[in-house]
Amino acid sequence: MIGRIKGTLTEKTPPDILIDVNGVGYELQVPMNTFYRLPEINEVVVLHTHFVVREDAQLLYGFYDVQERSLFRALIKINGVGPKLGLAILSGIESNEFVRVVRNNDVNALVCLPGIGKKTAERLIIEMRDKLKDWHNEAGDDAEVNAGNRFGKNQAVDEAESALVALGYKPKEAERAVKLVASEGMSNQDLIRNALKVMAKP
Repeated sequence: MIGRIKGTLTEKTPPDILIDVNGVGYELQVPMNTFYRLPEINEVVVLHTHFVVREDAQLLYGFYDVQERSLFRALIKINGVGPKLGLAILSGIESNEFVRVVRNNDVNALVCLPGIGKKTAERLIIEMRDKLKDWHNEAGDDAEVNAGNRFGKNQAVDEAESALVALGYKPKEAERAVKLVASEGMSNQDLIRNALKVMAKP
């Protein structure tokens, strides 16, 4: 199993990135909370990884810290939650906030996430509660994130909408949310971050 990767970040189009390791390019998918913390293109990045092997594909997922990967691994063990939905959950809510939501039995907060209905939210809370007993909210875990490359407005908007659709939101939902938060000079990462906040509101 590939548990960690270190190399040069050569491409990043949320949620997909490409890391060059001694001439070999590794394709990874990362949750938006990790994507926000990536360095600039052509800089070195280190990510903790989870490797998934299916009959039709081999997929590599990357995470900024071990806690986020641990939460992802716990999520995909829940019936009905595969890697794609796990990635969407960790893109729409911070790890520590997810833990708080589970501990508070906050079903309404979970159903705001893409692909999460009431039954799935209730199952997540029930099955994740015991798994999160030892979770500690580390001070300073929310490090400053890199603002990312700046693009022209149209390109940033298009990329933000595409990223949200890839995370499970419907195209019209993504377009509407991005338009609500868009302003001149915003990067695609800023647009995604703010759009997710809008869509997470009940």
